[in-house]
Amino acid sequence: MALKNLPTEAKPREKLAARGPAALSDAELLAILLRTGMAGKGVLQLASELLDLPGFGGLSGLLQASYADLARIKGLGPAKRAELLAVMELARRAMAEQLRERPVLTSPEAVTSYVQMHLASRPHEVFAVLFLDSQNRLIALEEMFRGTLTQTSVYPREVVVRALHHHAGAVIMAHNHPSGHVTPSAADKALTRALQAALNLLDIRVLDHVIVAPGAALSMASQGWL
Repeated sequence: MALKNLPTEAKPREKLAARGPAALSDAELLAILLRTGMAGKGVLQLASELLDLPGFGGLSGLLQASYADLARIKGLGPAKRAELLAVMELARRAMAEQLRERPVLTSPEAVTSYVQMHLASRPHEVFAVLFLDSQNRLIALEEMFRGTLTQTSVYPREVVVRALHHHAGAVIMAHNHPSGHVTPSAADKALTRALQAALNLLDIRVLDHVIVAPGAALSMASQGWL
């Protein structure tokens, strides 16, 4: 059904104004961003179909797609692609701003959300490091390695160099599991120990190693593995 034929209280913008954004479904929120549908397809139908696209993993995957990924989707012109990417980037920057203003240990959920925004929907493994100052506030997140992560593919020396560059007092390591399972492998644990040993020599603390996947996350520190 076209938006103009919906009851006023069921139209996404009017519903948001009356009841707040939390009252809207993912498809309704996405429809507000898209604004218009395409020939023969209303905006709500288009939004629902975009959320069900294979290979994108729902709303999170869609919003983390690249411009090139979005360009392959019928119904998303340059303006719609730009708006989707802008929304996700604003969310990342807002989360980073929060982590720079207060110690990350006071908001572990924010750290997990921030890492998930960056890494959870990647089709390949990415190893990243959050560099923190002496008060455990975020300085920067850097993606450092890609591919199968082992002690031979992730080089402690490079992590140490970047930590010294940022004058970091602590780090949080993070990577994604494209398989969707966040249980750390033996290689993940061995890599964590190797990096921890290298950084400890410089009195740089390793606070955590977070593993993420779409809709899932695990903190190695909370499991007592650090």
